[in-house]
Amino acid sequence: MSTSIQVSNVSKGYKRYTGRWDRLIEWVVPNSRNRHNLKWVLKDIHFTVKAGEALGIIGMNGAGKSTLLKIITGTAQQTTGQVQIYGKVAALLELGMGFHPDFTGRQNAIMSGQLMGYSLDEIMGCMKDIESFAEIGTAIDEPVRTYSSGMQVRLAFSVATAIRPDVLIVDEALSVGDAYFQHKSFARIREFREKGTTLLLVSHDKAAIQSICDRAILLNEGTVLKEGKPEEIMDYYNALLAKKGNITVRQVLNEEGKVQTISGTGEAEIDSAYLMNCRNEKIKVVGVGEKITLCVEVKINLDIPQLVMGYMIKDVHGQTIYGTNTYHKELPLKNLCKGETIKYNITFVATMGPGNYSITLALTDEDTHLNNNYQWKDLATIFSVVNLLYTQFVGCNWMEPTIHIDRN
Repeated sequence: MSTSIQVSNVSKGYKRYTGRWDRLIEWVVPNSRNRHNLKWVLKDIHFTVKAGEALGIIGMNGAGKSTLLKIITGTAQQTTGQVQIYGKVAALLELGMGFHPDFTGRQNAIMSGQLMGYSLDEIMGCMKDIESFAEIGTAIDEPVRTYSSGMQVRLAFSVATAIRPDVLIVDEALSVGDAYFQHKSFARIREFREKGTTLLLVSHDKAAIQSICDRAILLNEGTVLKEGKPEEIMDYYNALLAKKGNITVRQVLNEEGKVQTISGTGEAEIDSAYLMNCRNEKIKVVGVGEKITLCVEVKINLDIPQLVMGYMIKDVHGQTIYGTNTYHKELPLKNLCKGETIKYNITFVATMGPGNYSITLALTDEDTHLNNNYQWKDLATIFSVVNLLYTQFVGCNWMEPTIHIDRN
C-alpha cells in the first residue's frame, strides 16, 4: 500500500519578542543577534498515512491540531521538518475559509474549486451536484454574508467533495452543521473511503473517530502522546479530561488481550465486575431478550462524602449503546468510610443485537468523572450476545415488533 501523507519531524514555533522595537531591529539589521524566543506549538510530529487509510487526530484545545492541519494543507509553514502529500487534496478546515462575503455562493464555489486546482470546465460540470448536495436552494446566488454558519458549511463541504479527492482533510467544521447534514456528509465520507480516498479527520466526536477511522493520534501540548486503535486512544483521551492532582492513567492488557484504560485517584476502586443470569450463574454469553444482572463489587480506600457508580455498555467498535449512573437514578451513597465494601446489582433485559460488547465502569462523586474521578475502568467485563429465540434481525438493538397488515 502506497503512502498518501508523510509527516516527518515537523515542528512549529512562533517568534515572541520582548520589546516593541526588537522585530524592526531584526529586519533592519539582519546580522544582529536574535531578539526573539520561539514558542513551540508543535514539536517533532511524525506519522504516515497509507493510501485509503483513515486517521483521526484528537486532543484538547490548544494541543496543536489546527496548526498541524494548516501545515499539512500548506496554509502555514512549519519551522522544521517536512510534509509530503501524494495525490489530489481536498480540505475543509475553518468554516467558510476563503469565501468572500460579498460574492454569491456560486461565485465562491467557482473560486474555491479553482483554488483546489480544478479547471473552470470541471467546476461547471459538477455545479448541479454541488447545488443538489448543499441543499441551500436559491441562496446559491445570494451573497455569502447573508448565509448562516450551517449554510456556509454545507456549501464548503459540497465544493470540497464535488470531485472525489485522493486525500480528504476535515477539521471540526462539520460540527457546525445540522444533524441531517452531518449524517449526509459522513455518508459521503464513508463512500469515498470505500473507493480508496485517504482521510484525515480532526474531531472531538468520539463516535465519528471510532466508526470511521482505522487509527487515531492523540496530540498533547504539541507532541504525539499516543497512537493506536481509535477505541484505545479515545479511552485514554477521556481519562486525560479529568486528569488532575494525584490521578493516575494507565493502559494494560486484559485477559482477552485488549488494551484496557484505568484511571482515577483511588479513594474507591472496583474489586470485581461480572454478569449473572437468573440462576445466579456467572456468564459470558447472553441471549437476546434475556434478563441478566451486572454485579459490581467496590471497596472504599479512603473516607469520601459521596459515591456515584455509573456504567456504559459499548459495542465492538466502542460506541455507547446505553449508560447511566446512580446519580441520575437518585441513588448516590453518602458518607462512606475507609474499609467499607459495596456491592451493586444492576438487573436489566439484554435488548442488544447479536455481537460482542463491553462494560465500562466509573466511580465518581457526581454525575460525571470530570470533578472527582475515583476510578474509571474501560473493558471492566466483556460478553457476547447471541440470538437463539427470536426471528432474525440486524442492528445493535432488539425491538421485537407487532405487525398488523390490512389488505383490501
